Amino acid sequence: MRDTQHGRPGDGGTVRVDGVDFDAVTERQVVEHVVGRIREGRGGMLLTPNVDILRQLRRPDLQSIVEQADLVVADGMPIVWASRLMGTPLPERVTGASLAQSLPAALAEEGRSVYLLGGEEGVAEAAAAALEQSHDDLRVVGWHCPPFGFERDEAQMRAMVDDLQRTKPDLVLVGLGFPKQEHLIGRLRRTVPDAWFIGCGGALTFLAGRVARAPEHLQRSGFEWVHRLAMEPRRMARRYLVDDLPYAAGLFARAARRTPVDGRAA
Repeated sequence: MRDTQHGRPGDGGTVRVDGVDFDAVTERQVVEHVVGRIREGRGGMLLTPNVDILRQLRRPDLQSIVEQADLVVADGMPIVWASRLMGTPLPERVTGASLAQSLPAALAEEGRSVYLLGGEEGVAEAAAAALEQSHDDLRVVGWHCPPFGFERDEAQMRAMVDDLQRTKPDLVLVGLGFPKQEHLIGRLRRTVPDAWFIGCGGALTFLAGRVARAPEHLQRSGFEWVHRLAMEPRRMARRYLVDDLPYAAGLFARAARRTPVDGRAA
């Protein structure tokens, strides 16, 4: 479902990292591309794998998520470092947390709309209020914090679809964690085909001010995870220390073996 007919932002092609084709784009190019497609009435899905998501995408039952995405960007410096080791560097890290701010800001300039979906109780509402306060011309047309198990409740799903069809948002920020948010997007985008959907994980929590994002120097250096581990040790310890660090080491080893040497793989 990747948008090849109309080209990709920047026409930089894709870079394959550990079996996933990432679009070689900057955040600015992503924003321009999405806003341009919205002007044309063309919806889409934006996937933002970080190291943890890239690790999970090795599972065969999750690989279809990548195929459904119109854009796939690297939300993780280790992915960018791996692309450099391979000799096919991605231009920069493009995070869901940053796009959850830059996309609404760009849409506000055109008086367009956003819908917030996910987070713990009160998070989406607080994030919506923060966006409205930051962008006078942005139309926040709805928000919803679905209860646990909503995806198995047809009445809950029907109400969610009805609300999206009624409000007709240009952009839907879905913060439910991977892969739940992507599975939900796959269902919802068929009913709201003109909207762009982005699975943004904990970005709504950042927007709502419930958790502070890492300082910019930690984001740029690839150590944002250290900040998040310090902020939420019980929730993040297993993910970062048990699952992701060993996977990242293997990722770098695999990338190094594919480094071009005189036109051949090393």
